[in-house]
This record gives sequence, C-alpha cells and structure tokens, in this order.
Amino acid sequence: MSNSKGSAYGTPASDTSFRKNWDLEEYAAKAKTREAAEKEEAKARYEAKLAGKKYYKPLTGEETHTAARRNVLDLEANVGKTMLVPAGAGVGKRGRGAGFYCAACDLTFKDNIQWVEHVNSMQHLRNIGETGEVKKATADDVHARIEALWERLQEQKRAATTTLKERLELREEEDAKEREARRLKRLEDAQKRKAEREAAEKVKVEYGEDVRVEGEHDEDDMMAAMGITGFGGSKKK
Repeated sequence: MSNSKGSAYGTPASDTSFRKNWDLEEYAAKAKTREAAEKEEAKARYEAKLAGKKYYKPLTGEETHTAARRNVLDLEANVGKTMLVPAGAGVGKRGRGAGFYCAACDLTFKDNIQWVEHVNSMQHLRNIGETGEVKKATADDVHARIEALWERLQEQKRAATTTLKERLELREEEDAKEREARRLKRLEDAQKRKAEREAAEKVKVEYGEDVRVEGEHDEDDMMAAMGITGFGGSKKK
C-alpha cells in the first residue's frame, strides 16, 4: 500500500524544496518604485498639458547627440506580405498592429507619412537614447571631415584605376590565348594537308602514273561490264 503522504518525486508532499522561493518584499519594493515613477510621469504629463507643451521623457544623462541617419527607411518592405496581429490591434496606435511598428515607443502607424514624422519626432529620439540636439561642429571637426572625405575619394580613384588596369591585363591575356589557339589550328591544318600530299606522292612513286583515283574509271568499268569495249572507229589501210 502506497504512502498517502508521498508524492510522485518520492518525497513527502509537504516538502517544497524543489520550488523557487519568491522574495515578496523585493517584488513589493519594485512594484512600489514603479508605481511612484508612473505617478511622477503622469504628474509631469498633466503639468505639461496645462502649460500647453508636449511632454517628453526626461534626460538621464546617458543620451547621445542626434546624428544623421545612416540607413535608409525601407517603406516598401512589407508590401504584398501577410502579417498576423493580435486581436484589437486595429484600434488606436498603442501596441503592435498591422502597419509600421516602432518597438521603442510601442506604437503602430498606418501610413508612411505618419511613420516618417514619428521617427523624426522628439518622442522617438528620447526613447532611443538621443537628446534631439545636434552637436555643433568646430573648425577642427570640419577640417577632419574634409580630410576624411578627400582620403575616401582618393581610395575610390585608386581602386577604380587598379580595377581598370586589371581588366586591361585580363583582356590582353584573353587575346593572347585566342591568337595562340588560332595559330595552333592553322599549324594543325597545314600539317594535315602536308601529310595528305606526301601520301599521294608516295602512291604515285610506287605505282607509277597508272594510279586509279577514286571515281576516275567508274564509267569505263561499267561499260566493260556491259560488254562494250569502246566506240572508236577502225582505220583503213
């Protein structure tokens, strides 16, 4: 008879050592901190609304200056594709839905104009860790930028020159190979014709002038087979 107090793991049912112990006080403190931050943000949003201003996420000091976008916005990536979206995604912009979704702001936009305006907005820049301000370039920065662009241009010219030189060399090699192939073909044909002439001369030397050439005496052979020796007339003496 099995022990009614046992469990499938062979230990008493009251033994919960294999379960994870949650620190309730720690999670309660995290929840309290989160609620305080949400209340502070709601208060700041309300005060900004009363002042007729738009609320932006406060700076933490770890943000970077806003720089020019290096990549191109692909507005046609999802054209003709089927997307699975959660229920209720077509209502409002909040959350992931069908359209252009911003993971940093958790917003979805239905057309490309709103999407472009959003990625250039202060709200989006703050959420991705940028201040929204552009660093003012000094004279040294401008000089360094010009030097870098000039060096890049020179490298492109050198690469183009090298590429053109390699192409010309490759074309010369291909032409040389074609000329050599034609020369070998002409030499082979000349040797073949020479061998045929030598074989014909050898036959004439061995058998004299009475050499039957293929197809030359076919008519005479046919007449002889029919009993006709010739049509020549006899001379009177």
